Amino acid sequence: MDKKLFIIACVCGLLAVVLGAFAAHGLKDLVSQKYVDIFHTGVEYQFYHTFALLATALAAPHLNKKLLRRAGYMFLTGICLFSGSLYILAFREAIQVPTMIVGPLTPIGGVFFIIGWAMLLVAAWSKNK
Repeated sequence: MDKKLFIIACVCGLLAVVLGAFAAHGLKDLVSQKYVDIFHTGVEYQFYHTFALLATALAAPHLNKKLLRRAGYMFLTGICLFSGSLYILAFREAIQVPTMIVGPLTPIGGVFFIIGWAMLLVAAWSKNK
């Protein structure tokens, strides 16, 4: 197991639960349903890629550790950019955040997710430690 990636996954999972609970109970009082839905999408993708991080950490003894670590960092970067930008966009109404800079980060984060999955595939395909 890659302990560092496992710890990162645990932190991402913990934050996803906290943010999801906030979205369900507190956010709807601050912004419209449209922005609650945007925030929820961020939480959803954060959870998906938290599980990807966990799988990546647990695969370390069996697959190319260097590729797995890189895949893990791609997932983490994707979470920060994709989900993070959606969290900021969701607060647009409440705190008047300028979103011109934040908006393009969402698809860039999605690209990092894709690269992470591709690296995970290559690590599985190559099967060398």
